[in-house]
Amino acid sequence: MNFVIIITICTLLLLAYIFTISSSKTKIPSVILLLILGWFVKQASDVFHIVIPDLNPLLPILGSVGLVLIVLEGSLELKLNKEKLPFVNKTFITAIVPLIITAFIIAFAFSYILEVSFKDGLINAIPLCIISSAIAISSVGHLNSFNKEFAIYESSLSDIIGVLFFNFIVLNAVIDFNSVMHFGLQILIMIGISFIATAFLAFLLSKIDHHVKFAPIALLIILIFAVSEVYHLPALIFIMFFGLIMENFDELDKFEWIHKLKPKALDKEVQKFKELITEAAFLIRSLFFLLFGFLMKTEDVLNPETFGIALGIIVLIYLIRAMQLAFFKVKLMPLLFIAPRGLITILLFLSIPEANRIPFVSKALIIQVIVLSALFMMVGLIFNKQEKEVVDKKNDDTLSVDLDVPL
Repeated sequence: MNFVIIITICTLLLLAYIFTISSSKTKIPSVILLLILGWFVKQASDVFHIVIPDLNPLLPILGSVGLVLIVLEGSLELKLNKEKLPFVNKTFITAIVPLIITAFIIAFAFSYILEVSFKDGLINAIPLCIISSAIAISSVGHLNSFNKEFAIYESSLSDIIGVLFFNFIVLNAVIDFNSVMHFGLQILIMIGISFIATAFLAFLLSKIDHHVKFAPIALLIILIFAVSEVYHLPALIFIMFFGLIMENFDELDKFEWIHKLKPKALDKEVQKFKELITEAAFLIRSLFFLLFGFLMKTEDVLNPETFGIALGIIVLIYLIRAMQLAFFKVKLMPLLFIAPRGLITILLFLSIPEANRIPFVSKALIIQVIVLSALFMMVGLIFNKQEKEVVDKKNDDTLSVDLDVPL
């Protein structure tokens, strides 16, 4: 039986790898195929009467670890300098404004139609309004550097801002000046912790000579994240801060103390560490969506009672997104469609306190929003492929054309 489990898991992960490397050709997001594969495994286990223990408790664990690795993977891909500050500011705005506007509109609709408090409506709406970096980052590898960086920055910031926003609303019974000041203090504390922890981890990375050195660093990062979450601190700030500093050590050469870490030698270690994180993120992300697909019920996906609401939420999301991208004069294709919901939506949905839950905002609604947003992204990427082929014929240089789009 043990070998059957090992064979099954290895086969599923190898299929997940095939889905990942083929997505650039098929334009089908690997998450859709992973969900379908997980669902088929569940159907097969029912047909053959295979008894499988309750796997629901594993979902939030895999999701939390996956979130850390995915945000870290994304931040380790980003170069940061003075020239890019306007670009970062734009992606910050495109991450925060649609999130807040969409959340407030949906919350108002929930409170008006379902006759619940606006706060409960907002708590249930926020998970639906956050772009999933887990899906977005893994789906944009074949795009040009502008679109890829835009998607990575935007989705990572959306995760961080969304979690901060969600925790702020959930943890404060009353929203007033004191609660805002306390929240600001938490952010300042986390920034301080991030600076100290990053300096310490960078020192370890440069000094450890043992052949096992990257796994302890990764474990310490996850440990710091988990402890920060226990004390309700915005832990994702640390993850992104660490990744950005590690990837941009060359920009810190002007500081004398940086030379003690031997930045050129450290950069080589960071590249190796990045490879480890990329591999680990793939494994955890694949296991998470396979498990979510396995736990997904057919009646939830096809639930007619929630489908209309899910479709309405999707239309609202993309309408607001289109307006904002147009306002900033950012080319709509394919960025308009790269706004999937996924891992962070599930995690926050599972984190809603029982007292604040709205029965109508069920697992069925969450699944339908995730699946519809992934399908929208797939359509957008397929359409972008056709557009790229036309541009190539005329200009023979798609990258230069796409990068000329003004911000």
